[in-house]
Amino acid sequence: MLFSEQNYRRGEFCGSIEVICGSMFSGKTEELLRRIKRAQIAKLKIEIFKPTMDTRYDENAVVSHDLNSIQSVPVDTSSAILLLKADTQVVGIDEAQFFDDGLPEVCNKLAQKGIRVIVAGLDMDFLGKPFGPVPALMAIAELVTKVNAVCVRCGSPATYSFRKVASEAKILLGEKDSYEPRCRRCYSLG
Repeated sequence: MLFSEQNYRRGEFCGSIEVICGSMFSGKTEELLRRIKRAQIAKLKIEIFKPTMDTRYDENAVVSHDLNSIQSVPVDTSSAILLLKADTQVVGIDEAQFFDDGLPEVCNKLAQKGIRVIVAGLDMDFLGKPFGPVPALMAIAELVTKVNAVCVRCGSPATYSFRKVASEAKILLGEKDSYEPRCRRCYSLG
C-alpha cells in the first residue's frame, strides 16, 4: 500500500499530499473523515482544519452530509494551518475550494516536513469551472481521488454541482435547497 499508516508511525515515509475532489454530495468529506479515523486508529497525531466561513453544520467541526463529524480548527487563511502542533503527523483540510491560492504552497511545506496532508474540496464551481486552489493541489498531489455523486435527474454518475437558486455569486453556501448533483448531460440541459 502506497500510503500506509504503519509507515508513518515508524517515520519511514516522507510527507505526501492526497486530494479528494468531486461535486457536491459526492462523499468528499465522508472519505476525508474515513482516512482521518484510520490515522487515529493507527495512533497518529492529527489536526483538522476548515475555512472559518463554513458554518453550515458546526463552527468547530468538519461534518459530512451524513452528519459524521470530527472536531476541527477553523482558520481564515491557509497560512494559519502552518501554526499546527510540532508533533502533528497527519493534517486534514476540508472545503479546500474556499481557501486562498496559498493553500498548495502550505500543503507543500507540510509535506516537505514529512506530514501526510489529506485535502477535500470541490474541483469545479457551479459554472463547471476549476474552483479555487483545488486544481493546483491536484497537480502536486501524490494521490488524487475523484468521487462522484448520483445525478438526481437520471441516476448516472454526477460530476457537476448544479445551482438551483438564482445567484451569480461564486461562493454561495448551501445544501440540497441550493444545489443538486448532475451528470454532464443533465447539467448542460439546465
